[in-house]
Amino acid sequence: MNEREIKSFFSGKLLQWYKREKRDLPWRRSRDPYHIWVSEIMLQQTRVDTVIPYFHRFMTRFPTVTALAEAPEEDVIKAWEGLGYYSRARNLQAAAREIKENHGGSLPDDKTVVAGLKGVGPYTSGAILSIAFGRPEPAVDGNVMRVLSRYFCIDEDIAKPATRVGMEGLARELIPEGEASDFNQALMELGALICTPKSPSCLLCPVMAHCQGRHAGRETELPIKSKAKPPRPEHRLAVLLQDAEGRVLVRQRPESGLLARMWELPHVVAPERGVWDSGSLGGALLAASLDSEGLAGVRAEALRHVADAEHVFTHLHWYLRVLGAELGDAGATAGDAAAAEVAAAEAGAGALSSVGEATEKKTTMTAAEDKAGYSTSIAASLTPDSHMTAAVLLPPDNGKNLAASLPPGYRWIDAADFERLAWPNVFSKLLSAHFSGTLYDNTPKR
Repeated sequence: MNEREIKSFFSGKLLQWYKREKRDLPWRRSRDPYHIWVSEIMLQQTRVDTVIPYFHRFMTRFPTVTALAEAPEEDVIKAWEGLGYYSRARNLQAAAREIKENHGGSLPDDKTVVAGLKGVGPYTSGAILSIAFGRPEPAVDGNVMRVLSRYFCIDEDIAKPATRVGMEGLARELIPEGEASDFNQALMELGALICTPKSPSCLLCPVMAHCQGRHAGRETELPIKSKAKPPRPEHRLAVLLQDAEGRVLVRQRPESGLLARMWELPHVVAPERGVWDSGSLGGALLAASLDSEGLAGVRAEALRHVADAEHVFTHLHWYLRVLGAELGDAGATAGDAAAAEVAAAEAGAGALSSVGEATEKKTTMTAAEDKAGYSTSIAASLTPDSHMTAAVLLPPDNGKNLAASLPPGYRWIDAADFERLAWPNVFSKLLSAHFSGTLYDNTPKR
């Protein structure tokens, strides 16, 4: 077969397979451009099975572009909670407001408008235009590049922009007339179900007969992709601080940057792993950090290990250690404060002097990290240390003085407040376990 015949075979067989085997997904039951747009944004860096319940809830809460545009941002972020990459939700709402203002609340069949929406790149633009409007536009993502690399035995590095551009041109040539919607979805489906990254199911593939990569014995070698840098590890110490009424002290993140305006437990970056591992040095660093933010009264020596958790971003890996203390052990004295400062200084890396730098670092994450957001593999392991007591910290005077003088951005929350506010996954899991009473279930007693 010549090249034209190989391409024709690919397109025809792939379409036949898709129309016979395609999954019943909620966004495929409608050609509503809004439904398709939201689903494509949700599916970025996220598995289909994870997205389905979020899509249903999101559409119930924000059934139209106008409803999304007019909703409070905190409601949108709360509905997105758990999907990660929160800049996607903010960009989605910003684009919805633009459509409401300039296009009457309806996503138009206009390539320039769609491609210009905030958060919409070449792939998402192509997916919306082809699936919703039948436009013969390519929609090339990682799945599609893998399929094309193998079928046509393409050696170019798919991490390079020039390779993506070439793949888009090839994909455009393959779209059968009048079949853009089904064909682009078929390409995605083949990559998701059959032509998978590892151990592709070649014997089930509808285009196996003329797959050049398979004939060359390179189906597991392709595509070629340069490795990305692993996420940078960062060890953080957080405090679970509870008042006499059972409320927990939390704070809101800055207006911009990574996880903007979301809520979290107070925490600080440890300057080195040894400080994070040391109960006394870690407690001193955390107590000093809280004091520097206007939350005096936490006794460093009273802090005990409550739980560990991990949170993985594309370029950053948080190792989070949560500290608490025995009830009634939080009253501080001037001597305690001095002891905490001495202990922190003994870290050997200027732990106490690093508190301000660490806090500044936490609040000024780069725009690139904000865009990168979360990876899909978030692991929270609530495993208390076997020799520590699982308890919470009681502020001085049962929390009355502290509650009256909280710094800006801090507040006390109860279980109902927790359900209303938006949290990064790691803090959502920790606080959910805390308020449900399961965080300490497996903690050994002294």
